[in-house]
Amino acid sequence: MFRSLKPYQIVVDVVVAGLFALVVLPLEIQFAQPLGDYSLMLLSSVIMTLLLAVALAVRRLAPGLALGVAWLAAIVQMSFVRPPGIADLAIFAVLYATAAYGTQLVFWLGFASSFLGAVVITVYLVVGPYFGSGSGVTWSTIPIALAVLVAAVFALLLSWTVGALVRTSLRARETRRAQQRAEAEAVVEQERVRIARDMHDVVAHSLAVVIAQADGARYTLMAAQTGDGDAKTLSDPGVATAALGTISTTARTALADVRLLLTQLRHSQADGPQPTLADLEALYAQVRAAGIDLRVDVDPMPAGDPPAGVQLAVYRILQEALTNALRHGDGGGVDVRLAWHPDRVDLEVGNPVSGAGAAPTPGHGVIGMRERAQLVGGSLTASAEGDRFVVRASLPIGVAA
Repeated sequence: MFRSLKPYQIVVDVVVAGLFALVVLPLEIQFAQPLGDYSLMLLSSVIMTLLLAVALAVRRLAPGLALGVAWLAAIVQMSFVRPPGIADLAIFAVLYATAAYGTQLVFWLGFASSFLGAVVITVYLVVGPYFGSGSGVTWSTIPIALAVLVAAVFALLLSWTVGALVRTSLRARETRRAQQRAEAEAVVEQERVRIARDMHDVVAHSLAVVIAQADGARYTLMAAQTGDGDAKTLSDPGVATAALGTISTTARTALADVRLLLTQLRHSQADGPQPTLADLEALYAQVRAAGIDLRVDVDPMPAGDPPAGVQLAVYRILQEALTNALRHGDGGGVDVRLAWHPDRVDLEVGNPVSGAGAAPTPGHGVIGMRERAQLVGGSLTASAEGDRFVVRASLPIGVAA
């Protein structure tokens, strides 16, 4: 029943209603002096003016209540046989409020009141003692009654219609705001998904390299201590040192990437630098340092500088595919093939897998690679082919710049 208003809106409505009563009441009293019994006219002026002032004060806070109070004021006015006066102007504001701010029920009650009020006004004026002939409706009063009815309907319905237009405008504004909030939330969610995907790529790849290097260093040290290693291992303790150095470098790089991603989470408007094709050699070096025989074939070479989104997608797909090769492969050679055509880039990564890993269960890595490809309008497949697991992707690039 009561709407939520800001304090200053309530104060404004109350002040406006108070000023209305102060200005209109003396005029109504003065206008009512020649109408009949002065005491009754004075009482009716006070009651009617105060009722309409109350309706004016609560018209935005409770439009339904304001409409009821306005009808009560009209009943008081007709009970004392008073003609329309200046105070009746408040009715137009009440009808406007019912259409602009009322509930669905109050909205239609205001619409009905526009017509019902016009009929009541017409009947009251035509047969009333001050305007009618005293003998009721006659053929001579019908044209006057029709003119009064049309004028009353037009005046009352105009106020309601203006309120209805304002109501439509307010709802359209709220709809736009809701749509903007939904779009902003969707953008934020997409950004979070992208950052989560980047976090997965960075952490999964770096940890795979670290684990491979740590295992290699552990096996080297164990062989050196037990005497079971070959001559090269026993005479070259620097192998373990090199492995630990690779672990340190990889961990620092991963830490820097994770810090960058966390910074983006705190400041989503500031995207950090993204990997490009120039960073692929460092990625290949990390995989080779983990003891993997990595063979890279790029034919044909890119004719120019591909779009940044395609470069990022290629880097992340290769990063995830090589990470999977480190985690699930059997340690054999990994083949990477890139073909930069004028309209697309074809990518393929294949690695041997053991019998248990011939058909790995699709996880977040494969899903992330597929999403990467789809983001730039491409496609990706990942499946076992015999004793090898192959990832193929085709990404559109248009004409290279």
